[in-house]
Amino acid sequence: MVYLTLAGAILAEILGTTAMKYSDGFSRLWPTLTTAVCYLLAFTLLARTLKTMEVGIAYAIWAGVGTALIAVIGVAVFHESVTALKITGLLLVIAGTAALHLGGSH
Repeated sequence: MVYLTLAGAILAEILGTTAMKYSDGFSRLWPTLTTAVCYLLAFTLLARTLKTMEVGIAYAIWAGVGTALIAVIGVAVFHESVTALKITGLLLVIAGTAALHLGGSH
């Protein structure tokens, strides 16, 4: 159940960040409100996750997976550039997240 809650927090953060891009610097009402609601949900679910998971592990997964997925959305939806350095950086984020998870207590 804790991983489902964490997945919900990640999804809410991704939706909030994507809405933030559409908010045009918080100058558009609905994307701005969507951003606020999604981040409130993301932090609420992350807080619930922290009741039973180590903070370092939970935050690393939340931030790492969120960062990687937002980078993919940036390329796929917003047509951002892809470079070998960006791909290497994302792979390092994923590897670091996995290492923290594997090194944590279960």
